[in-house]
Amino acid sequence: MKIIILAGGGGTRLFPLSRTCFPKQFMKLGAEQSLLAQTITRFMPVAKVADMVIVTNQEYIHHVKAELAACGAMGAHILLEPVGRNTAPAIALAARYCIDELSAGEDEVMFVTPSDHIIRKNDLFIKSVRQAEEMARQENIVTFGIKPDKPEIGYGYIEADEEYGYGFRVKSFKEEPCQEVAEEYLAAGRYYWNSGMFAVTMGQIMREFSTHQPEIYQLASTNYTDALVQFESMPNISIDYAVAEKSDKVVTIPLLAYWNDIGSWDAIYDVLDKDQDGNAVKGDCIPIDCTNTLMLGRSRMIAGIGLEDLLVVETDDVIVVAKKGESQKVKDLVGELKQRGRKEADEHTTMYRPWGSYTILGEGPGYKMKKIVVNPGQRLSLQMHYHRSEHWIVTGGTAEVTLGEEVKLVHENESIFIPLSTKHRLENPGRIPLEIIEVQNGKYLEEDDIVRFDDVYGRV
Repeated sequence: MKIIILAGGGGTRLFPLSRTCFPKQFMKLGAEQSLLAQTITRFMPVAKVADMVIVTNQEYIHHVKAELAACGAMGAHILLEPVGRNTAPAIALAARYCIDELSAGEDEVMFVTPSDHIIRKNDLFIKSVRQAEEMARQENIVTFGIKPDKPEIGYGYIEADEEYGYGFRVKSFKEEPCQEVAEEYLAAGRYYWNSGMFAVTMGQIMREFSTHQPEIYQLASTNYTDALVQFESMPNISIDYAVAEKSDKVVTIPLLAYWNDIGSWDAIYDVLDKDQDGNAVKGDCIPIDCTNTLMLGRSRMIAGIGLEDLLVVETDDVIVVAKKGESQKVKDLVGELKQRGRKEADEHTTMYRPWGSYTILGEGPGYKMKKIVVNPGQRLSLQMHYHRSEHWIVTGGTAEVTLGEEVKLVHENESIFIPLSTKHRLENPGRIPLEIIEVQNGKYLEEDDIVRFDDVYGRV
């Protein structure tokens, strides 16, 4: 069985923690591993790492590699989508990759899963996966349904029909409902939340594409190289719209394990531990006379007085306050920020790079201050800037600095000046993280004022 892990989504519903530059699949959310690393680890009892394919994009490749290293899965395959085209084209490309590059036969099962869900009781989850694999070999598309415990309006629903195998044949798929309809689904008892996970053989998914999405099938039925080149021509459509809602081969298995797609701050509140007043508190937070409230702080103290049924989430550049039950509208907030051209929609003040990270400490007319962290053994590109000079102050570790034709070591409490239009490179030759404070001066201080001459990460 091949495990296809979809890890290319940008994520908007957990703003301001999740943003385009660092979406929720790479977040740890109080655990030791990121959600992506947890997903990879979860499947290790049923599949070899060499049978796992991570589908992502060029922007996230270094994050993915870091997570693979962190969970001991460097043998997994990384498939890069040239452009975002939703889940149906991504799955078609993954199937083509497995057939052509991994020698998967038509009767081999592919298990498709998002990379950003919380699943507990992994022994029960593995039992469900094995059931899904068995039923997929009978030419079924097997979905995992979650028995609802509340009238959730943020999920799609699966309407179950007659019993079949370990679950039910699927009568229909339902869009995210309004509150009244969600309550009807809950009362009916035959509706399940759509988890977004499913199993199907390579041959069956290609036959389904041939029947219901001939355009996708035509582009994906040649070979992997051609499919990759033509990927941009594929329609932007989800696997539910493209295949699941049209096929008569879909069955659903009620998932035995605990599942939460943490697709909203209400969902985060549900999974966190609560105090005696029902408050979920993380970070430097002081609740006084608060009940049933989420308080999540990152960089500042949050003091709440008399709060009830609220969600308060803070980062160093954004604070979001919402009523419980209204957090699905956070995606509308992100849309508004994008419409206004606000960089907060996409960027954190801390940005991660393959060599480490940088954090913007302050900026104003003609200057910008950053804290730069370079991981041991890593180096930035050999580069220059047309519009700014830089002053580096080493606050931890030792820096190896290339400045023009000269290479020198700069130690803690020492500094060096990088003149305008001068080739330079920063490297950490040590065994501990290198930390520097960078002060930029110039009339234009954006990140696109970088001319790269050499880069070990292939960004030239």
